[in-house]
Amino acid sequence: MTTVDTATITVELPEAFDPRWNRLPGITVDGKKITLDPAEYFFRFETNTWLVIDWQTVTDGLLNADETETASVEQMALEFVKAHGRSTSDAGEVLAIAYQVYSYLFRDEHLATLGLPGVTAEHLKMLREAATFMALNKVELDGHISNVGPCWFFPSATGVVFDLSDEGGQMLDEVYHGGWFNEHRRIEGIKAHAALGGRLVHGCQSKPDQTGGVVTPYGASMATFGKELAEMKAEWIEQVNSYRVTAA
Repeated sequence: MTTVDTATITVELPEAFDPRWNRLPGITVDGKKITLDPAEYFFRFETNTWLVIDWQTVTDGLLNADETETASVEQMALEFVKAHGRSTSDAGEVLAIAYQVYSYLFRDEHLATLGLPGVTAEHLKMLREAATFMALNKVELDGHISNVGPCWFFPSATGVVFDLSDEGGQMLDEVYHGGWFNEHRRIEGIKAHAALGGRLVHGCQSKPDQTGGVVTPYGASMATFGKELAEMKAEWIEQVNSYRVTAA
C-alpha cells in the first residue's frame, strides 16, 4: 500500500544491473539506468525521506578511524551520523550512495579470505545490486517499519531475479547480514553503513528465515521492530515468490 505520493525514482549507477530485475513489479533496469515506480515497487511506502551522508565524507572521515578503549566503533559511527547526516527526499541519491557503500563492502578482494568456496565474484555482484535496493527500506526511531520493498525478503527476491535455489538464496543472505563472519568486516560494515544513516540489523533467528535486513537509525526500538516484522512478512514473501520464472 502506498501512502506517500512521490515521483518516479531514477538513477544512473556506475555499472549495469542485471536485466532480470525487471521481473519484479515497479523496477525497470536499462543497463546502468534504474527506474522505480513507487506505487508498483513498494509493499508499504509511508515516508519519502532518508538520512544519508555523502560517501566521500564517510571515506575521508570514518573508514580509517580506529576505535579506542574509550570510544567503540558503534559510538564513533553514531557521532559521525549526528555530525554529518542530512535528510534527503531524493531516492535516487539514496540508491547512488547505497551502491557506493555496497561496492566497498562486497568487493572482490575479500573472496580470497572469505572461507566460503561457493561464493564467487558473481555472487558479490548480486549482493551489491540487491543491497542497493534494500537501502530504500526504512524503520523509524519508534521501531515502526515504514518502507518495505521486495528486497527486504532477500532470499526470495534474489531467488526470483537470479534464478537461485532456496539454498543459494539463503547462502547469499548469510553473507549479506553476517558481516562475512569476521570482526574486521563487521567493523567495516558499521562504518560504511553510517552513509545510510544507521546500522544494519536483521530479523532472522539463528538461520536465514526471510526476515531480511534494513539499515536502522541508532536508538530505534528493536522490540517494536521485531514485533512488526513477525506480523507482516508471510503474505509479501508469497507475493515475491510468485514472480519466480519456472521452466516450461
